Amino acid sequence: MADIFVKCWRNATVVHSVTTEERSAMQDTTPIERIVESYGPRFTRLSDEIWDDPQLRWQEYGSMAKQIEAAEEHGFRIEREAGGIPTAFFAEKGEGGPVIAFLGEYDALAGLSQASGVASPTPNPETANTNGAGCGHNLLGSGSLLAAAAAAAYLEQQGLPGRVRYYGCPAEEAAAGKTFMVQGGAFEGVDGAVSWHPAPVMTATQILTLAYAQVSFRYTGVAAHAGADPAHGRSALDAVELLNVGVNFLREHMPDTARVHYAITDAGGDSPNVVQAHASAYYVVRANTVGEMRELYERVVKIAQGAALMTETTLEIDFDGACAEILPNVTLERALQANVESIGGVPFDDADRELAAAFTATVPEREVVGMRRFLGLPAGAVLHDGVLPLGNPNQRQQMTGSTDVGDVSWTVPTVQITGATAAIGTPAHSWQMVAQGKLPAAHKGMLHAAKAMAATAIDLFTDPELLAAARAEFDGIIAETPYDCPIPEGVVAPPLRAGNEAHVIASDHAERALIG
Repeated sequence: MADIFVKCWRNATVVHSVTTEERSAMQDTTPIERIVESYGPRFTRLSDEIWDDPQLRWQEYGSMAKQIEAAEEHGFRIEREAGGIPTAFFAEKGEGGPVIAFLGEYDALAGLSQASGVASPTPNPETANTNGAGCGHNLLGSGSLLAAAAAAAYLEQQGLPGRVRYYGCPAEEAAAGKTFMVQGGAFEGVDGAVSWHPAPVMTATQILTLAYAQVSFRYTGVAAHAGADPAHGRSALDAVELLNVGVNFLREHMPDTARVHYAITDAGGDSPNVVQAHASAYYVVRANTVGEMRELYERVVKIAQGAALMTETTLEIDFDGACAEILPNVTLERALQANVESIGGVPFDDADRELAAAFTATVPEREVVGMRRFLGLPAGAVLHDGVLPLGNPNQRQQMTGSTDVGDVSWTVPTVQITGATAAIGTPAHSWQMVAQGKLPAAHKGMLHAAKAMAATAIDLFTDPELLAAARAEFDGIIAETPYDCPIPEGVVAPPLRAGNEAHVIASDHAERALIG
């Protein structure tokens, strides 16, 4: 996601800084910073261990076990299968008071094996695992758990009430694990949530994201000899091609920021002289809001059904997952910004810059120059070690990517920081991001983000007026625009699906949507 963030930030308007009044209400962050630093080595090791064994969505059993082990070492009580999902959990520590949650992730991406610290595409020679931490989720989950442990320790040392929760969230990558967790009630009773994401830039400004749905269209036809008996064949591959052509004609009539992507996941076979009896396409639909996304999704479904009608094939619809757009919370952003400014920039050193320069050199120069210009950095700068002012909440940039943090943000007041963990210009979902995931600069950025998150959580625990203001802002929006879960009723997370039950549920939903 970081490459998309970069393009948004480059054109952002940054006009709001923390006021004197806001700063006077801010706590001294030094005590919580010291706790984070003292716990840091355990959690950088955790991050590296998850990097070493990257696991894909819904399969993160090893990564989850490592996180649970670290949480238990710090006295957290563990609740497994949060929201009913096998690789989700939450850890809680403390008693009474409000419940403040930290959101973590630990899934990886396929095909991104990369040697650590090597500034050229080089598969990791130390493992046969071909996955890679291409979005920095090894850092994300470990940093959030570090922040949770530090916040809980602070409350314990000060004798303060409050419960700290850490949510281990699976399958963020093209799967919307948190949306299924919300659907399963995992976040009930939470008063506020804090999260972060690794990136080349540190900012507390929340960029808007798109609502998202992903679905597989599976066609079944009738095989036949394409030369001798084509009349008796019914081509599933023809149906997929007609689906794609139909959606391409739809693009002219979509909202400007909407997106539809696809991949042909099954072309039926390798023999052109056979009428293909099976074929599939995987689609992603994005739009500004869940409502807009659903309208666009249903038009895509109509096209898919039309393709089946034209080819006399059978269509199965497998609704894979979905997420809502982000709901920002200005009150929490300002509190987070106050702590970021108190802590200062990430303390990178010359060794960090030397390593980062090698990765910046692998990125197109125009990307790097534009980023430096936006950040106000001099020519040659390769890491962001400053503090950006808070952006104007009425002039937010629209990111054309998506995140399942959006669904949590519609369930509980939520704030998210991006932490500077990689060289300027580093694209997300890239070998460059993987290669930098174990470097000292990444560890420093993770600790810095943990300090800001933990300090903000402490503010919420110790300042009832701040928490009440965040809730009032949230409630005011929800009263006018209630949360609209983007997952159809009855569709469960993929690990919980038995046989073709999910396909049938999703197909029935599509039929009801079209009839209704």
